[in-house]
Amino acid sequence: MALIDITLNAYNFFMTLSTFQQISLCIFIPFIYNIIWQILYSFRKDRVPLVFYWIPWFGSAISYGQKPYEFFEECRQKYGDVFAFMLLGKIMTVYLGPKGHEFVFNAKLSEVSAEDAYQHLTTPVFGKGVIYDCPNSRLMEQKKFAKFALTTDSFRRYVPLIRNEVLNYFENSDSFNLTKQETGIVNVMKTQPEITIFTASRSLLGEAMRKRFDATFAQLYSDLDKGFTPVNFVFPNLPLPHYWKRDAAQQKISQTYMKEITKRRTTGDIDENRDLIDSLLVHSTYKDGISMTDQEIANLLIGVLMGGQHTSASTSAWFLLHLGENENLQNELYEEISKTIESKGKGGNLNDLTYEDLQKMPLVNNTIKETLRMHMPLHSIFRKVLSPLIVPNSTYVVPKGHYVLVSPGFAHTDERYYPNASKFDPHRWDEPSTTNKDSDEIDYGFGKVSKGVSSPYLPFGGGRHRCIGEQFAYVQLGTILSTFIYNLKWKLKNNHIPKVDYNSMVTLPEEPADIIWEKRETCSI
Repeated sequence: MALIDITLNAYNFFMTLSTFQQISLCIFIPFIYNIIWQILYSFRKDRVPLVFYWIPWFGSAISYGQKPYEFFEECRQKYGDVFAFMLLGKIMTVYLGPKGHEFVFNAKLSEVSAEDAYQHLTTPVFGKGVIYDCPNSRLMEQKKFAKFALTTDSFRRYVPLIRNEVLNYFENSDSFNLTKQETGIVNVMKTQPEITIFTASRSLLGEAMRKRFDATFAQLYSDLDKGFTPVNFVFPNLPLPHYWKRDAAQQKISQTYMKEITKRRTTGDIDENRDLIDSLLVHSTYKDGISMTDQEIANLLIGVLMGGQHTSASTSAWFLLHLGENENLQNELYEEISKTIESKGKGGNLNDLTYEDLQKMPLVNNTIKETLRMHMPLHSIFRKVLSPLIVPNSTYVVPKGHYVLVSPGFAHTDERYYPNASKFDPHRWDEPSTTNKDSDEIDYGFGKVSKGVSSPYLPFGGGRHRCIGEQFAYVQLGTILSTFIYNLKWKLKNNHIPKVDYNSMVTLPEEPADIIWEKRETCSI
């Protein structure tokens, strides 16, 4: 009764105040509570240092969202490699550097969960029953199903398909139209999403599926990509335009996949070695005997293609921009590609390029590697804490319900690990590195991967959620880069590299991102 009386008295007092006083009090009390809570929190020796913030609930969202790496560095200078910050009502514990990679990527399933961290974010994009909208054991088996189309024999078939798609784009797209133009200006944030969606769909999904794709599909995948923002992370569904576009894109892409799947089922035209669609139609039964539904297969295809599209689009856009300010590096690449082709005998040209040739071109591969170092597509990777998580060699405990965050991209650009980290220099990789090698391997269900995640260089993540598309990415990007270099030379239109746009969770170049291109003498068109 006493509590009720106190509440009623407080309410009656509040109602006697003027409207201005009431509004002021509603604003003032949360701010005071927020500051007192942070002060009390700071006295706890079992909690990671918390970055101070003024605005309740909102926390450090603006500083983190606009320039995450700068925010991390400022916090590191003040608190060290381990700290926490408030992000839209969620406390994120950050552990920077290789030790942080081990802390998060090698954590047990009983301790942290990617599914609980991402499910509400990814399910509207990919659809139900796949990726993070299923138990982790199911996801591991789905990755195994997808790997049937990621074999060396598959990569051998993909190289000429990818090359031809790029050449067709050079010839027929409005951006290049090389049959009529000797030079021109293109926006790489328009061309690269289109090129990567065409090359990925043709190689992974087959000719029939590729014919269903046009330039609008690149836009649909771009609309899907906009579903991965910090706002979506907190609010998965809001009545806003980019949410409507995300949902419409998901439905149209899913329907397109379902039409092709239904056609193949109906006609019986299925060859498990032909493409990823057929492979999944044959290899999609879980160990417990339950098979994926056709809708789930379509949803998984969205996730697989998106994994290859938005990251490769970003990476290829960045290497075109960096090479645009380095004519000498373009010439070095051209010489390496030309020598590789000429080694096949007289009359050789780009049409002779093979998967094995890509393995013999270190500068091509190191250019991709350096681009991924400077511009890792995902700047932050989250996990939700399921049980109290002890930070090694400290008194800190991350409570259940909090989040842990790791940022390999921050380590990639840290001077402690890479001297002159802000300089684009593929030659820094000329000497073979042993930092990624680890004889201790583990199979999470989709093939053996290294348990070692202590390297500062982890562009494809690590642990059970390591990206299975690493080899395909190098095949796709290597073929795209070789085709560009052999046919064109280019420079930046504005003489400087664009800044990074962090509005999405993928690190894209800010627009305008234009290059001025011209044909080489060896141009195939």
